[in-house]
Amino acid sequence: MVFINRPGVADAEYEITTHEIVENIKKAHPGHRQMAAIERIANNVGVRRRRFVRPLDVIARTEDFEARNSRTYHDVCRLAEVAARRALDEAGLHPRDIATVVTFHATGLAIPGLDVHLVNALGLATTVRRFPMTQLACAGGAHALGLAATLARPGEHVLVVGAEALSTVYQHTDTTLPAMIYKLLFGDGGAATVVSTEPLRQPGVQIEDSWTYLHRDERGDSAHYYRLRADSTGYHFDSTPAAVHAVSEVATKMPWVNEVGWDPEHAVIHPGSAKILDLAVAANIGSETALRHSRTALAEDGNTGGPTVLRILARTHDDPPASHSEGIIFGVGPGFCAAASRTRWIGAS
Repeated sequence: MVFINRPGVADAEYEITTHEIVENIKKAHPGHRQMAAIERIANNVGVRRRRFVRPLDVIARTEDFEARNSRTYHDVCRLAEVAARRALDEAGLHPRDIATVVTFHATGLAIPGLDVHLVNALGLATTVRRFPMTQLACAGGAHALGLAATLARPGEHVLVVGAEALSTVYQHTDTTLPAMIYKLLFGDGGAATVVSTEPLRQPGVQIEDSWTYLHRDERGDSAHYYRLRADSTGYHFDSTPAAVHAVSEVATKMPWVNEVGWDPEHAVIHPGSAKILDLAVAANIGSETALRHSRTALAEDGNTGGPTVLRILARTHDDPPASHSEGIIFGVGPGFCAAASRTRWIGAS
């Protein structure tokens, strides 16, 4: 058996409302031909507020790639370090108790990267096994937890750490409607947890099975559905409507969804958008009640990328489901890829 302990969460410093972002867009793009659509989307995106690592006027300025990337990597490291320390405290462990560290982020390019930073900053053993992942984006948390479940051994705890400064893609050089949607949707944040074969101080869920999937459609691969690219001004997310519709197709591929009696009482669904959560309900991944914490996380934090599923798990500890109830962790991301774990709640009800 493999257990996920209560996650540690790191919030970015500056709270930004959706109204403030709409006003910032209007100021930067007066007369934008799709402003009515932007305002309509702002009212329906499902995000009331999010937190950024820096004030909005700093985030929104145009600068070269080197400056933006350097700042972003610094912010990712800072959020990850805070979250990791809190996760160790929640588990009652010393850094030297960690045998393996799995890190994930898509924003902030650096070699050596976040894994090496955390070994040095936290005082992890120099022999710790490191699994750095930098290309999973929104699927990062779900993928990392499934990987950690395969790496945990008796007495060998796995520290899972992710952070994103997705505000780095807040670029007024982008004027497309998808770019405006990401301005309204993304937030910054970090989260971490300890995965082990024995329940620690605050166990939450037990992983019973895990699954990963890389989607293809009738035209071939679907890597173009959703991607992160870089140019001279920094990072940019691009997507097509096919990315949202693919969620329904991907969900039906999970091995448990079509089982007789499948009805998870808690669903930790990465809230890529309100529409993705709607599709998750329609695909029988979980009911509205089961994924209520995912809705709340979207409204209060926005889409914080891969760390979001760990942040939702932390919320689940504050308002838990029934003991031994069945659940699921699910996330999708660029590629078009998906990762999921079948879980059972074993925390106090």
